Amino acid sequence: MISIFTAGGVAILVSGFGTPLLLRFLIKWRIGQQVREDGPAQHAAKQGTPTMGGIALLGGMLAGYVLGHVGTKATFTRSGWLVVLAVLATGLIGAADDWLKVSRHRSLGLNKRAKAGLQLAVAVGFGLAALYWAGIDTDISFTRYDFPHLMLPAGLYVLWCVIVIVGFSNAVNLTDGLDGLAAGSSALASSCLAIIGYWQFRHYSIYEVRHAIDLALVAVSMCGACIGFLWWNAAPARIIMGDTGALAIGTGLACLGLSMNLTLLIVIIGGLFVVVTLSVVIQVISFRLFHTRVFRMAPLHHHFELMGWPETTVTVRFWIFSGLCTALGLGLFYAGFLSAGSVK
Repeated sequence: MISIFTAGGVAILVSGFGTPLLLRFLIKWRIGQQVREDGPAQHAAKQGTPTMGGIALLGGMLAGYVLGHVGTKATFTRSGWLVVLAVLATGLIGAADDWLKVSRHRSLGLNKRAKAGLQLAVAVGFGLAALYWAGIDTDISFTRYDFPHLMLPAGLYVLWCVIVIVGFSNAVNLTDGLDGLAAGSSALASSCLAIIGYWQFRHYSIYEVRHAIDLALVAVSMCGACIGFLWWNAAPARIIMGDTGALAIGTGLACLGLSMNLTLLIVIIGGLFVVVTLSVVIQVISFRLFHTRVFRMAPLHHHFELMGWPETTVTVRFWIFSGLCTALGLGLFYAGFLSAGSVK
C-alpha cells in the first residue's frame, strides 16, 4: 500500500507542478493548438492554446512509477516496464503529430498511414514482448485469465494486441475534444485499474497475475498524473494534452487491460471512450451509405455542444457517465471474485 500511495502522490505532484513550468516554455516558443476548421464555431477561441501538455503528464507518470519503488518492497517487473515503455513510445508518436501541427500551422499532423504504421509497430512490439519477454497470458479474458478462458495462439494474440491498443489509443484521442474531458475520464478508468491490480495481488491464487502490484503502480501513476494535469486542463483550459497525452493514455489503459487479464472488462471500464468512438463510426457509415448524419457532429460531445449544451455541462455529464462505467466495471470484477472464490 505504501508504494501505491507514494506512486500516486508523486505523480500528482510532478504533473501538477511540472505542467505550469511546461506551460511557460510552450508560451515562450508559441507552441499552440491548431483548431479544426470544421469543428464547433465556439472552439475558435481555443486557437493558440498551448498544446503538447502530455509531456508533463507522461513525466508525472514515469516519476510516480519509478519513485513508487524507492524505499518499499515493490520491485520492478518486466510487465510493468513493458506497459510504461509502450506508453512512452506512443507518447512520442503523439508528440511528433502535435509538433507537425504546430510547425505547419494546420490541424493535420502526421499523415494517416504514417501515424497508423507507427501505432501498429508499438502494438506489435508490445504483443511480441508480452509473449516472449514478460510472459503475459495470451487469453481473451473478462475478469480473470480463466473466464472465459479463450487462449489464443501467438499470431492471433499479437493481432488481438493490435486491435485493443490501436483501438483504445485512438478512442481516448477522439474523446480529447473538450477541456478536461479526457484527463478526468482517464483518471477514473486508471484508478479502477489500480484498485483491481491491488486486489489481484492480494488474491494471486484466483487471478494468477504475476506482476499485479507493479501493474497497479503503473495504473495509479497514470491516475495521479491525469489528476495533476487536470488542475490546469480543466475549463477554461490553460494547456491541452494533445496527441502526446491522449494516444499515450489510451495505450496505457489498453496495455494494462491486456497485462491484467481484463481485456474485455476494459471496454466497460473505459465505456465513455468506446461510446465516443462508436459515434464516429456510426456517423461515417451513415453518411457514406445513406448520405445522412445521425449526429449533428461527431465525436459525440460536439453533438451535444451543437444542441446548445455549454462545454462544461457536456464535460461534467460525460464524467458522470465515465464514473458509472468505472463503477460498473469494478462491480463486475468483484462479482467475478465472489463467484471464483465460491468455486475454489
